[in-house]
Amino acid sequence: MPIQSAEEAYEIVLEQSQRVIDLEKTNQLMRWDSDVMMPPGGAPARSSQRTTLSAARHRYLTDDRLSKALEALKDADLGDRQAAIVREVRREHTTANRIPDELNDEISDINSQAHEAWKQAREADNWSEFGPYVAEHFEVKKEWAEHVDPDGDPYEVVWSQRTGYLGQPHISLETVDRIFDTLREELVPLIEEIHESDVELATDALKSDDGEFDVETQKELNRAALDAMGLDWDRTRFDVAPHPFSFGNPHDVRMTTRYDETDLTEALTGTIHEFGHTAYAHGLPKDEYGTPLGEPRGIGIHESQSRFFENHIGRSKEFWEHFMPTVKRKFPQLADVSPREAYECVNQVFDDNSIRVEADELTYHIHIILRTEIERDLFNNRIDAEEIPQLWNDKMDEYLGIRPSTDNEGCLQDPHWSRSLPGFIGYTIGSILAAQLDATMRTELDEDVDELIRNNQLGPIREWLTNNVHSYGQYYRADELIRQATGEDLTAEYFVDYVNEKYGKLYDL
Repeated sequence: MPIQSAEEAYEIVLEQSQRVIDLEKTNQLMRWDSDVMMPPGGAPARSSQRTTLSAARHRYLTDDRLSKALEALKDADLGDRQAAIVREVRREHTTANRIPDELNDEISDINSQAHEAWKQAREADNWSEFGPYVAEHFEVKKEWAEHVDPDGDPYEVVWSQRTGYLGQPHISLETVDRIFDTLREELVPLIEEIHESDVELATDALKSDDGEFDVETQKELNRAALDAMGLDWDRTRFDVAPHPFSFGNPHDVRMTTRYDETDLTEALTGTIHEFGHTAYAHGLPKDEYGTPLGEPRGIGIHESQSRFFENHIGRSKEFWEHFMPTVKRKFPQLADVSPREAYECVNQVFDDNSIRVEADELTYHIHIILRTEIERDLFNNRIDAEEIPQLWNDKMDEYLGIRPSTDNEGCLQDPHWSRSLPGFIGYTIGSILAAQLDATMRTELDEDVDELIRNNQLGPIREWLTNNVHSYGQYYRADELIRQATGEDLTAEYFVDYVNEKYGKLYDL
């Protein structure tokens, strides 16, 4: 039956959008359950279940009714809100419509199997149990890129055209390359200067060789940190997973961290990082759930929120002035540790850290650049997946003077290549934007941001982020949202200024 009016066409777009988003969120719940609650023997069925959900999402997104509705709305007179919804649904529909159902099913099946294989490889500390799945995943993503844009650079296509939660449209690979070049130029000499500094920070203030930080007490401490951030527990569940993550929507977020009995900083920084993702989800407009306006603006924008809270709040000296008394109540053995020492501990620049999620703000981006270089080499057939452990270790040695002793310390530490390509660019985009947002916020808020953090009054900070980022959902394109929030295009200038000032003071440069 033909569509009779623009109103009818728009209702079809809303209906299909709701189904697509519901299915994606359900798939995320399945992923959460597989890492948090699923019994070990459940993996084969879970892979099938997640493939089914992905297939259903793809079919709703490519449904002929949706195609006809979007065609009927091509020249329709729509309000700004309606036009934004139609624009975003059309973008995802156009990309998905170019992917055969069979290829979409194959990718989803590989993603599900690969994630379980990564967990098993981590248990065995053996890349060879994961490497074949990585190779297969890269091959099907090359095929995906060929269908989406046969004339484009395949790596750029998978970066710019990816749909759903992991997508980041409207931030070009050219912009990414420019930012990476700036970071190489600025961070490498800064790191070298820090390593040559005679300043000795209190690097072990929150660490213990004796494993004295029991997990149950750490859980209480991390919940206290989330209370300090202002987490809405009515809309959040907080658990343990092999790799921290946060998935959800304005009504329901599943958030995880992991614990180390010798080091309080691993869980705390991870928890505060994931809180940033959670705050973004909670800040999205509830009444827009099921439309693009109730969805985050992309994985890089999402990471800007997690990196903002992890670094600009959780690694600030003002936060530790407020939070250190809580740490001492939970762990009396730290009674003599001062807020300044805790601040130094969480901001030390490592000369021997091989783990990305535990890295400082400077070497962190070298980890990202390393991973991205390997991705591009594998994607462009310059290396094979079986070469990754050796290449990874060689690059770590070249860039950071570190050589991982095990696969878990090296190429097995992240699960991203089981599901996400490119897997890591968003983290650096997020850090760059976090610094840009922080600088803008400090000029616009009437109150002293440092004093707000010191006094645990984060409400105005969260309100500013909600008003300038979260509440828009996908109303603006990503590049437009950045300009709307900061008045400028994305630039590494503010991040470079921030780290030079912060670490210059810490290391007396």
